[in-house]
Amino acid sequence: METAAQVLLIIVSAILAIFLLALVILAVYIIKFLRRADQVADSFESAATAIRRSASAMPFVRLATNLFNKSRKRKAERNSND
Repeated sequence: METAAQVLLIIVSAILAIFLLALVILAVYIIKFLRRADQVADSFESAATAIRRSASAMPFVRLATNLFNKSRKRKAERNSND
């Protein structure tokens, strides 16, 4: 019975070692994936911040565009009346 117990111990130890090695490799890949996901989230956050800033400046841009278009129309009307 002693040999059977030793064989069983070797088999269980080998399976445990393979399982632990696979678990370590999986953990490394998960950490790499999470770091990449964090970088993507940071880039999306910076893009959202840029969009938010441009959206807050949009009313001023529209105002300036409207004023510019009105002045162009006035000039065009004055030139057509001459």
